[in-house]
Amino acid sequence: MKRLQVEASTALCQLQDAGRFGVRHLGVTQGGALDWVAMQWANWLLGNALTAPVIEVALGGFALLAEDDCVLALAGADLQAHVDDQPVRPWRSFRVSAGQRLTLKQPSQGVRAYLAAPGGWLAESVLGSCATVMREALGGVDGQGTALGKGQRLGFVGGTPALREVPTALRPSCEAKPVLDLVMGAQLGDFSGLSVFDVFNRDWTLDSRADRMGIRLLGPELVYQGTPMISEGIALGAVQVPADGQPIVLLNDRQTIGGYPRLGALAPLALAQLAQCMPGSKVRFRPVVQEQAWQQHQAYLERWR
Repeated sequence: MKRLQVEASTALCQLQDAGRFGVRHLGVTQGGALDWVAMQWANWLLGNALTAPVIEVALGGFALLAEDDCVLALAGADLQAHVDDQPVRPWRSFRVSAGQRLTLKQPSQGVRAYLAAPGGWLAESVLGSCATVMREALGGVDGQGTALGKGQRLGFVGGTPALREVPTALRPSCEAKPVLDLVMGAQLGDFSGLSVFDVFNRDWTLDSRADRMGIRLLGPELVYQGTPMISEGIALGAVQVPADGQPIVLLNDRQTIGGYPRLGALAPLALAQLAQCMPGSKVRFRPVVQEQAWQQHQAYLERWR
């Protein structure tokens, strides 16, 4: 086993994988990497299973000291990573020698970076996943749902793969104002005509009130005209509209049921884009139907086959 020790961390530095499935009937949420695309590329760089555990680092503030020589991989946001005083760009694997320090600082582009180790980071599986969900005290290295903390030791048992990088043409872009595909559905037709127009023709600003459960959007007030709802199951990416008329995009750590009307749900690729948007940035929605979103998703997955 090879090990690294955490020298600096925040509550936003967590162990994640693809998420926890088949347990929502128990009231247990999904968890998992918010930017699933970057997570999979980080694992691809090392020849791992694409869903192997990675470290999700949001907004920097993370440092590791290597106890052994190793090869790691980084994908997603550019958090000005350095090995000692040498910069490390994302979307590639790199070597770290025993005694060297890997640091991830403030973002210069994007929000979340994903750090992978050969074979995946070792962690206890809880309900089929090591995904950290702090609210439910599930997952993480110790299975108790805690973020990575200073002094904690992380291990992996993979080999020493050859260095590689993601081709430039395949790297997701961090657009200044991304257009997010919204699969229409749920109660969209029960909003006023002006509200439906505004959803797809106005800018929406990401509020600072955002976490792994959901992101509030600020913009024109949306008016729901339908009847009161009974609580329903909540899908990943669901865009619900509470009484103040400001949408909330529900993410991996969302509640399992809810009674607010919904415009629909973001497509998987749109969720990965949203995960890299800073508070205060602007986005727009583009309407798509389920079949279209499914075809786009399958076409993207072909890149790894």
